[in-house]
Amino acid sequence: MNSFGQKFKFTTFGESHGKALGCIVDGVPAGIKVDESFIQSEMDRRKPGQNAFATARSEGDRVEILSGVFEGLTTGTPISMVIFNENQKSKDYTNVKDLFRPGHADFTYFHKYGIRDYRGGGRSSARETAARVAAGAIAKLLLKELNIEVLSGICEIDGIKGSKADFEFAKTSEIFSLDKDKEEFQKEAILNAKKEHNSVGGVALVKVKNAPKGLGEPLYYKLDSQIANAMMSINAVKGIEIGDGFESVSKKGSENNDEIRSFGFKSNHSGGILGGISNGDEIDIKVYFKPTPSIFIKQETIDINNNEVECELKGRHDPCVAIRGSVVAESMMALVIADMLLLNMSSKIENIKKVYI
Repeated sequence: MNSFGQKFKFTTFGESHGKALGCIVDGVPAGIKVDESFIQSEMDRRKPGQNAFATARSEGDRVEILSGVFEGLTTGTPISMVIFNENQKSKDYTNVKDLFRPGHADFTYFHKYGIRDYRGGGRSSARETAARVAAGAIAKLLLKELNIEVLSGICEIDGIKGSKADFEFAKTSEIFSLDKDKEEFQKEAILNAKKEHNSVGGVALVKVKNAPKGLGEPLYYKLDSQIANAMMSINAVKGIEIGDGFESVSKKGSENNDEIRSFGFKSNHSGGILGGISNGDEIDIKVYFKPTPSIFIKQETIDINNNEVECELKGRHDPCVAIRGSVVAESMMALVIADMLLLNMSSKIENIKKVYI
């Protein structure tokens, strides 16, 4: 399945070492001002080759809008966007074309389809997420019309946890760190792993500000279930927490409940979601990324003929995929919220009457 969403829906296409990647975004209301410089700035946050903490693969990630926009406004028809690959080095993968790289999707893709694109993992590569960020930028343009903001940053790298959530600082950090007091320690952990030809994992914090009450479609399209669906679809994500998440299991109900006063909730242990529906508070989630599986250390594996062999990778890879992954998580959150906004419009008859009567 290559599509996501019900009303605000996007489909991605393309492979890591193919000619191009892209997406088609459908269900976008007409009349939204399209800021192409903003879309490109979102791509620039995710793109590789920017510093020592990301892969050396250098891609411009320039977005070309092919349809759905006229004279700077959305037309209500599908928006198609393409991103041409510019810096593929497919020869880096010829030595592993018949091997299953440990920690990658090579093994499962091959056994599902009987064929695979060994050039950087093909469709299973995190390169596909460039198209998601392009789609997410369109979602953000819709959210901007309603003063809804989605933010993200890194709160943990290699077990080094930050105690602050400074999203303004994260915008200036090379690794999007949310805690300036822990940033250098987190950077050091990444660079040490890189020197050892290894990798580290990390955790991204994603926040939604000014989300209205009522987003989410129980029982089988809940806001939290779709957030989980969106985040778990990102490469290398192994878990998410909503609000206090796993910590809530060790609390008493009296500690975990968010008491309510006339001004709103006194706390936000729920992460802004109750019963699968947004409660008007800030939506907070954590996204857990495993260490990048592409490491330059010899590992044991098998080939397509089930022979036991050694795998020794070449190429260019992120020592910590969580960093650029945080931008993707932010984009996916924007897409979920945009979809839920449109779905929620038909939840009450008075909403329909406002349009037609």
